[in-house]
Amino acid sequence: MAARKSAAKPNVSPEELKQYYRDMLLIRRFEEKAGQLYGMGLIGGFCHLYIGQEAVVVGLEAAAEEGDKRITSYRDHGHMLACGMDPNGVMAELTGREGGYSKGKGGSMHMFSREKHFYGGHGIVGAQVPLGAGLAFADNYLENGRVTFTYFGDGAANQGQVYETFNMASIWKLPVVFVIENNQYAMGTSQKRSTSTEDIYTRGGPFGIPGELVDGMDVLAVKEAGEKAVAHCRAGKGPYILEIKTYRYRGHSMSDPAKYRTREEVQKMREERDPIQNVRDLLLQGGHATEDDLKAIDKETKDVVNASAEFAKESPEPALDELWTDIYSDDVPQGDAIDA
Repeated sequence: MAARKSAAKPNVSPEELKQYYRDMLLIRRFEEKAGQLYGMGLIGGFCHLYIGQEAVVVGLEAAAEEGDKRITSYRDHGHMLACGMDPNGVMAELTGREGGYSKGKGGSMHMFSREKHFYGGHGIVGAQVPLGAGLAFADNYLENGRVTFTYFGDGAANQGQVYETFNMASIWKLPVVFVIENNQYAMGTSQKRSTSTEDIYTRGGPFGIPGELVDGMDVLAVKEAGEKAVAHCRAGKGPYILEIKTYRYRGHSMSDPAKYRTREEVQKMREERDPIQNVRDLLLQGGHATEDDLKAIDKETKDVVNASAEFAKESPEPALDELWTDIYSDDVPQGDAIDA
């Protein structure tokens, strides 16, 4: 089930490779802990885990620069951690606590960080795609050289608003990378049964948007494709589409038993294509790290994740008066102009 086209491995330093390993492992361990807390009843509502897809965000963040923006769907914890958001704040938000990024009012699907240029977490399928184009429109207007990564899945790729956005982004030559995280099952229906085209990125063709298929289980392939896409956008050539073929090990959400695929299929992907194991092998085979080095990284990562869980448990629930905050903007320049 690997992508037919995989980018050649770019040259990276041992330290860079080790950092990708750390970043992907942090996402994996964090999501495993989130699954445990959900089972304990400490996380309510929906919870969509990113286990198996870690190479996508880590590879693309390696291609990003300071000031670049990102926006995604409800499977968003990995994106938050990859762009540098604090695990404590993310876990506290998952558990609905005051110490969370949205003060406990957003939960798993709705948290943001202006500091890290992360604009959500959106629960409506495909809704983030036109919003991502809007972020890119602002950067294009300001001529600041920034790029927006707009993530959506193979299921959302069939939404009409996606193609309306493609059209506008192409006309205005917006600096936006449309990232199709194709985990091949959308919510629970295989791509073969739901999508008329085998390669979704080719749908940008009628709008004049170039794109490519990328092996999403290979962080180095994702990084190289991301650098190519970003360079295209920064050069003022307009949007670019990356269809990143990946795979999630868990169901669509924590409430999904995933009976639409076999255990053997999932196990085969884990054993043969796991993105973290692939980098682990590169580190060991290249002599860049020892088994003890990697065990130490795993321990450090678990300590960070366990600390985030404890922080979340100890953080109080939001006060009742928080119901009335963050509803309206305090600064409404349009209104001021009208009153004048």
